[in-house]
Amino acid sequence: MDYINLVFGEVYKIIFLLVPVLVSVAMIVWLDRRVWAFVQKRQGPNVVGPFGLLQSVADALKYIFKEIIIPASSNKIIFILAPIITMTLALIAWAVIPFGKDQVLANINVGILYIFAVSSLGVYGIIMGGWASNSKYPFLGSIRSAAQMVSYEVSIGIIIINVLLCVGSLNLSDIVIAQQNMWFIIPLFPMFVIFFISSLAETNRPPFDLPEAEAELVAGYQTEYSGMMYAMFWLGEYANILLMCALGSILFLGGWLSPIDIYPFNLIPGAIWLTFKILLLFILFALVKAVVPRYRYDQLMRLGWKIFLPLSLIYVVLTASYLFYFNLLPTI
Repeated sequence: MDYINLVFGEVYKIIFLLVPVLVSVAMIVWLDRRVWAFVQKRQGPNVVGPFGLLQSVADALKYIFKEIIIPASSNKIIFILAPIITMTLALIAWAVIPFGKDQVLANINVGILYIFAVSSLGVYGIIMGGWASNSKYPFLGSIRSAAQMVSYEVSIGIIIINVLLCVGSLNLSDIVIAQQNMWFIIPLFPMFVIFFISSLAETNRPPFDLPEAEAELVAGYQTEYSGMMYAMFWLGEYANILLMCALGSILFLGGWLSPIDIYPFNLIPGAIWLTFKILLLFILFALVKAVVPRYRYDQLMRLGWKIFLPLSLIYVVLTASYLFYFNLLPTI
């Protein structure tokens, strides 16, 4: 009986985490479209519900009731598995995100490595979808995505090394607690900028949305998908965007910590502070999409390998040298 209660308790925690994430995904799609509309001086979603807030619900119902078409020449099993894998991997990465001092589903000591492992597997869903479609546009989109995600994961990994040098732990809660006196965005601001731009590339967001480039690839790796299978790719993409915003908030913006430790700011729950910071970073994501034109593929690769990678390596050396010279290296 104790074992059954334990299992049900864990299931309850998982549901309590996933439901808000899925609801947040629906709401940030609305916010995304409203930000684009604001920048372009148009209305955006404004018909379904007050201020158009129910537009995402209407879109979800549309996808649910749309017919799922599987191309006759596709590899049907892999074609079906691809969006399921993409969405599943995007959601399970949230297990290690701390919303407060003890508000985390899995407080493991290698939280950063867990997120890297899950995010590196995410490219498989896209490759499987592009290849299984048996169409040239999805295949080209999936190949682009694989090269792009691998390239910018290298930069993100080296950027995070700067944070780990300052903390001495791979635990995300320890990283937040280490920022009680000063958020890492202040000493590591250049790395925050590179992390933000690399996150755009990692999540296939403009100006790096080359795997989906509708101008030359119709819609990239998801061209042949329809109905709820297409929506699962869409859910996975936005869940990954939120995840990168959460990771940026934890690594550089103090996570659940209040910016000012005085009344009444210190009375606001940590989860609300983290949500606010995630929302702020997401608005920046949306503004970039509305303002910056798409890069060419050669520009994308040159930026990742010839600019971001050397700068990240140089900053790791500078950070390590500074900490060593002033005897500030944390004990592990």
